[in-house]
Amino acid sequence: MADTVLYEVTDGLATITLNRPDAMNAMNTEAKVALRDAARAAADDPGVRAVLLTATGRAFCVGQDLKEHVALLAADREAGTGSTMSTVREHYNPIVKALTEMPKPVVAGVNGVAAGAGFGFALAADYRVVADTAAFNTSFAGVALTADSGVSWTLPRLIGHSRAADLLLFPRSVSAQEAYELGIVNKLVPAAELAAEAAAVARALADGPTLAYAALKESLAYGAGHSLAEALEKEDELQTRAGASEDHGIAVAAFLAKEKPKYVGR
Repeated sequence: MADTVLYEVTDGLATITLNRPDAMNAMNTEAKVALRDAARAAADDPGVRAVLLTATGRAFCVGQDLKEHVALLAADREAGTGSTMSTVREHYNPIVKALTEMPKPVVAGVNGVAAGAGFGFALAADYRVVADTAAFNTSFAGVALTADSGVSWTLPRLIGHSRAADLLLFPRSVSAQEAYELGIVNKLVPAAELAAEAAAVARALADGPTLAYAALKESLAYGAGHSLAEALEKEDELQTRAGASEDHGIAVAAFLAKEKPKYVGR
């Protein structure tokens, strides 16, 4: 991976770290490619059982690197092309799909401002641990753009259509406390404790029943777009699969023995 995104796997936990602190982790092309490749690597690695997405510096990610973006738009105008906006299809969409669709839980450790695509990356995670000094901003309309990075799908599912429309039509800084009250944040912690708390949550998931987590993630995504009857059928399918897993047998045996289960991810 490039230095703009760090990637490390330790005992089943993949840590992806956005690493452009001087640019508030703005996404230039190099960073977008590196994040896409890191998310795909974590998704495809059977040894990875959970993912922690976090960042260095004072920001989580402020979205698109506008300095690079302006230069690319100028090149487009000169060449008579519109290739700059293909970044949504080539980079942002694959990143969000990898985070949301991988069969393992993703934790976002949000250390600072998450804006635009950065907000989208945080929303694509299954669980958000957020520093009390962090903030969120949709940003898109502020630069005459529409939502990308999955925000049009994830945000209304978390806070409802009306509130999502408000934040998208009238971009503003949403404090960590307000985001917690809206339902965007799962766990709000003092900034000094963010790194340890996010790592602890991700570690607990990496040590847990991987297949059950994958099924839960799949069922939540499926239920968001299907009827109750269809969701019940999906639950039956997924529960049958989970019930046949080695982890389920381990959990039941540990419960009866009054011991802590040691899951194997199978």
